Amino acid sequence: MYKKILLAYDGSDAGQKALLECRELAQWSNSELHLVAVMPSAMSFVGLEGGVYDVELEEREKKKYRAVLEDGLRRLAECGFTARGEVVTGEAIDEICKYARKIGADLIVVGHKHLDSWAARWWRGSISGALIEHAPCSVFVVIVR
Repeated sequence: MYKKILLAYDGSDAGQKALLECRELAQWSNSELHLVAVMPSAMSFVGLEGGVYDVELEEREKKKYRAVLEDGLRRLAECGFTARGEVVTGEAIDEICKYARKIGADLIVVGHKHLDSWAARWWRGSISGALIEHAPCSVFVVIVR
């Protein structure tokens, strides 16, 4: 069924619940597990004509996202799973889809937390909703309330 499962992991409560679900799916289907943590670009735009690149910010963010990824890999290893992972930089939807294509994923697993206010939903958008529209394979959304 699913031979390669990609978990978009961010260390949040929703991400951790997705990690648990991902383990169960992988065990059930004897799948290969991959984790990806997507780090936003360190480029800050100053108007239409240019931007500022903050090297120090990028290094801090790389360490943070690497720690998140290593935490997910460690949690899987503690349960007897071997997984590969990578930190990528860019827009979450684009990078998750690109990574799924790169590894030939059959399934993408992502956590999702319902937001209470309409303003929060509008401002933040839905990565899981957009991922369903752009993914090259099936998407399993794990919901946390």
